[in-house]
Amino acid sequence: MTDIDLKGRLALVSGASRGIGHAMALELARAGAHVIATARTQGALEELDDAIKADGGTCTLVPMDLMSEDGIEQLGQIVSERWGKLDILLACAGALGELTPAAQVKSKTWQSVMGVNLIAPARMIRAFEGPLLASDAGRAVFISSGAASSRRAFWAPYAASKSAVDALVQSWAAEHVNSPSLRINVVYPGAMRTRMRAKAFPGEDPMSLPEPKALWPLMSELVGPDCARHGEILRFEG
Repeated sequence: MTDIDLKGRLALVSGASRGIGHAMALELARAGAHVIATARTQGALEELDDAIKADGGTCTLVPMDLMSEDGIEQLGQIVSERWGKLDILLACAGALGELTPAAQVKSKTWQSVMGVNLIAPARMIRAFEGPLLASDAGRAVFISSGAASSRRAFWAPYAASKSAVDALVQSWAAEHVNSPSLRINVVYPGAMRTRMRAKAFPGEDPMSLPEPKALWPLMSELVGPDCARHGEILRFEG
């Protein structure tokens, strides 16, 4: 489903400055959604805004560090007051940390990786559940990773954080199993041509991997008003 019509829908994308978040923000806007794009990097967000406008789309930029004390909560309040609802929440921001023996991981790394990959999504759930429920078809999709189950050596912070976010999101989904309008899912994108992947596998040929926009057919199914999937973990089979 790549020709989905999202006109009149409001979508919030975290981690929108690059990688999967950037690609999905572009596709959401092309499908007609108004995109609220959040990321730490102002310049990259402005480039995204230019690209969206060049395609005839609309975007609201929100430069924000997910680790800030109350930025997510303030944004939730703004969304409620300005738009009264949120149709699509797409949580793409992620932190890899350092690939190193678990016994050598520093406290700062644990705090950063768990903060971005787990605590921020938890705060987003608290901030945006109300606006999502106010939509006639609220859709929440969280980008996770197969590292949650593979748990390979030297990946302890990342693997632990992704395993935890899977549990968080599926537990939240179970709370809304009888909801007539809210659908919540997790996506494992697999190996993609992103900066995080290059950092994790520096010897890999990035041209052998799919671009992040390849994820859109699956994502379009999950964010569309007709989506029936709920509480699932879906693996992208590119």
